Amino acid sequence: MSRKTAIIIGAGPAGLTAALELCTRTGIHPVVLEKSHAVGGLARTVNYKGNRIDIGGHRFFSKSDRVMDWWLRILPVEATRRDEVHLVYHHQTHTIAGRNGGPDPGAADKVMLIRPRLSRIYFMRKFFDYPLELSVETLWKLGPFRTARIALSYLRAAMFQRQERTLEDFFINRFGTELYRTFFKSYTEKVWGVPCDQISAAWGAQRVKGLSISKTLLDAAKRKLGGSNGNGRLSQKSGETSLIQEFLYPKYGAGQMWEEAACQVRRQQGEILHGWSVERIEQSGQSRITAVWARHSESGELRRFAGDYYFSTMPVKELVEAMQPEAPGEIRNVASGLLYRDFIMVGLLCRRLALSNGAQNRVQDNWIYIHDPGVRAGRLQIFNNWSPYMAADPSQVWIGLEYFCYQSDPFWRQPDAEIMELAKRELAAIGVLDPDDILDATVVRVPKAYPAYFGSYDQFPRIVEWADQFENLFLIGRNGMHKYNNQDHSMLAAMTAVDNIIGGIDSRENLWSLNTEEEHHEERKARAASAGR
Repeated sequence: MSRKTAIIIGAGPAGLTAALELCTRTGIHPVVLEKSHAVGGLARTVNYKGNRIDIGGHRFFSKSDRVMDWWLRILPVEATRRDEVHLVYHHQTHTIAGRNGGPDPGAADKVMLIRPRLSRIYFMRKFFDYPLELSVETLWKLGPFRTARIALSYLRAAMFQRQERTLEDFFINRFGTELYRTFFKSYTEKVWGVPCDQISAAWGAQRVKGLSISKTLLDAAKRKLGGSNGNGRLSQKSGETSLIQEFLYPKYGAGQMWEEAACQVRRQQGEILHGWSVERIEQSGQSRITAVWARHSESGELRRFAGDYYFSTMPVKELVEAMQPEAPGEIRNVASGLLYRDFIMVGLLCRRLALSNGAQNRVQDNWIYIHDPGVRAGRLQIFNNWSPYMAADPSQVWIGLEYFCYQSDPFWRQPDAEIMELAKRELAAIGVLDPDDILDATVVRVPKAYPAYFGSYDQFPRIVEWADQFENLFLIGRNGMHKYNNQDHSMLAAMTAVDNIIGGIDSRENLWSLNTEEEHHEERKARAASAGR
């Protein structure tokens, strides 16, 4: 009996997770088609002269035990100066030996670092902690009148909840009108390019999830009292992910995880083929995919790849366009109306930043959210603070400035030199750095970084119903599901798809209902059954 084959479109977190799961748990041979010459997709790390850029920034924490175990099997946790580190998952505290129990990052490359989480808002040339704390410092920065308005508008919102049709409704219900206008509206509209009242509330449910004023204040109170998320705890299940104070991170960036995963796929005889862009997808009788046709970017060769199973992480819009025979007209219409937000990352190598953090040489933030409406830039990453090994020379400051746009915008097509000059001017204008301290710069364009929750998104369930008719097709990943998820959700979707193949489950309901803020429902049931024995 011939060995079965799975064709996997895309070597991002979802595609590589599917490939490695197939290698380790089945006899199915994975063939991954990746159009670029790198792995990791939107979680890749770009190496520029030894300085590493993490596309988007990817903290490694999850409320899924399965994902946490998967990561730690590939990259073990570092040895630390603490006697022990308490990694909280599996409903109990797992103690990981510290001082002598893990790899030394100074000597070993394949290691996961434990990093402090700090992201702040830069507004009115001042830093505001996120989540906001009810402190004298915060009240002083906001001023008494603005603070009073925030409190009153929050009480009003709590008493008179809106029906949540739009993202604006979602934010106001949780934060009140004044805080929404102060810290959410302008930045969110900078990211998406449309007003919040034109974005579906589903975006908030996916990204902001359970966060609210009450939970931020409760978390702050717990930390003041020495409670959750402090004292060396990576508490995945005990709070909202937006409030977690520490996270795991690969020594050389998020892409290192996927480079290691790709190595493991190849060691187990899986194939990862680079430079292949899928152009056509053969279907038979509206129930099965029979092959994909892909073209090589360098040779121009067009090749047919046939398999028994197909995993797609390519943008849904492109998947529908590639179908032969054509997808039904209504499906093509919905797909053509799906929108994507793109972004440009400007990497800047600096002697120093003008920002300071007390006695520290530089601020300790991972991300700084720029809420100044006078500049186009939306967010700043300080790569040294993700990992000290991200910069070729740790004495220099390696940062990434993010601009959100569409590929159709003139800004996307501007020469790199013009974009780099804009970045320098804007950071100087808001007091982040002196342009004379910039040593080098580069530009990275990232298409289709964010599937949009507007356009024809409200009709997306039609595409889900249509795609689920194909018994051997699995849509996974951020763009594959047109769902603004994190890498752990993309991984869970891939794992669940493989579960379905092994278990002979035809329904895709468990794929589309995945939510990483809750334990995977199959895991809950398994543990409940185990506890009852």
